[in-house]
Formats: sequence, C-alpha cells, structure tokens
Amino acid sequence: MIYKYKFDKILTIREKEKEDALAKYHGALKEFEEAAEKLYKLLKKKEDLQKFQEEKLNKGLSVQEIRHNQSFMDNLEKLIEHSQLQVLQARERMIRQQESLMQKNMEVKKYEKMKETDFIRFLDSLKADENKNMDEISIRQFMNKDY
Repeated sequence: MIYKYKFDKILTIREKEKEDALAKYHGALKEFEEAAEKLYKLLKKKEDLQKFQEEKLNKGLSVQEIRHNQSFMDNLEKLIEHSQLQVLQARERMIRQQESLMQKNMEVKKYEKMKETDFIRFLDSLKADENKNMDEISIRQFMNKDY
C-alpha cells in the first residue's frame, strides 16, 4: 500500500508561496540595506563637510565661499531627509515582507505537521492490517492442524 497525502497539492502550493515570500523578503532586505548605506554615506559626507568648513573658517573664508558651502550643506540636508524617508519606507516594506514570510512559514509547518500525523495514522493502519492478516493466517494454520 502506497502512502498518498490528501493535501499534498496544497502543501506544494504553500511551499511555493513560502519560497516567493522568502525571495520578496530578501529583495526588501537588500533594498533596505542599500537605502541605509546611502544614508550613511550622506551623513558621513555631511560630517566631513562640517569638519572642512570649520577648518576653513579658522583659516578665514570669503563671504562667497561661506554662501557656497551653506548652499551645498542645505542641498545635502535635503538629500539626507529624502534618504531618511526612503530608509523608513524600505524598513516598513522589509517588516511587511518578514511578517508575510513568517505567516507562510507557519502555514507550511501546519500542513507538514498534518502530513506527519496523517503518515503516522497510515503506518498504524498498515500495522493493524498486518496484525489482522497475521491473526487470520494463524487461525487458518490452527484450523488446518486440527483437521
């Protein structure tokens, strides 16, 4: 007797959904890491620019250079704000994908547990059938010995 799980197709579909969710999660994670790296570089650039400006101010700067540096700093601030927003959005997408992955994983585990339980029931049934057949054989042998 061959074992056939009645929800095998559903389990296969759930496993495929889990794999898709995992791929989406990895994509969202990569996107988050890239956005965070971009933000880090912009913050580092701002820090370096501030140090550079302090050094220049100590040595003396023209008003034109101060304006130019301030304009550059303002643009950099806008880029940082935009990048921070992108990081937050990427983090939210990553968290949503992680939650989806966890849900899909729980569904797959539920079906796998059901399959395991069903397989154990199948084995018990086989064992019961085997014991029943052995009993019948024993009874027949006993009956044949009597006659």
